[in-house]
Amino acid sequence: MKNVLTGLFSLLILHAPVHVWASPTWGVTGHRVVGLVAQNHLKKKAKRKISTVLQCNSLAEVSNWMDDVKSDTAYNHTHDWHWVTILAGETYETSKKNPKGDIIMKIEELTATLKAGGLSAAKEEEALKFLVHLVGDLHQPLHVGDRDNQGGNQVKVTWFGQNSNLHRVWDSDMIEGKQLSYSDLAGFLDEPSREQVKQWQQLSTREWAAVSQSHFPKIYDFPENGKLGYRYSYDHFGTVQTCLMQAGIHLAGLLNEIYG
Repeated sequence: MKNVLTGLFSLLILHAPVHVWASPTWGVTGHRVVGLVAQNHLKKKAKRKISTVLQCNSLAEVSNWMDDVKSDTAYNHTHDWHWVTILAGETYETSKKNPKGDIIMKIEELTATLKAGGLSAAKEEEALKFLVHLVGDLHQPLHVGDRDNQGGNQVKVTWFGQNSNLHRVWDSDMIEGKQLSYSDLAGFLDEPSREQVKQWQQLSTREWAAVSQSHFPKIYDFPENGKLGYRYSYDHFGTVQTCLMQAGIHLAGLLNEIYG
């Protein structure tokens, strides 16, 4: 966590290419961590309003709802919202947009919709649940990648001898390997200073996407035989923890803007 912003703003202007397809991110535990971190950084006014909208459920409790309803055909239109595709040589602004939506588009739309207000109670609750989940998704680096391998799903590896893929390693293998509850894991994260929180919350969703893709050189730095285990976890679990904390801080910032 320390000095994580070093060199960040110079990175953001590089507009590195992105191409990603992905399944749900962070697993149940990771999304709940993001929700709990955000809950702990809400303003009092926002916390009260959100509790009403979510019918007294916490952000952690609703953080996996968007994945839970994926099997319901009524939500088929949301499947492409979890990721974004930006081809080499393009930026998000210049890229061809997915007509079904993408993660950046939807986070921006949901934020604007919730700020505008005027929704029915049911629609507001649904929009808020979408936003909670998608902000978590955005901070799993393999949802904002830079190569055509379905967000690491096509990169076959083994994890402690068991068949897996790179996306799954970052989704859940590293996290579940720690055998921690979401509250324990959240408690182990390095708490940022007030100044760090302020700096992070000044970043836009598109800038956060650039932060996610900046992790790719290290993510793909592993043996050619694809055998991952203790060494890979040791090298990268700190990044996982940083991403989870930043996701929670980003989410809290958006919700404080909307409800604070």
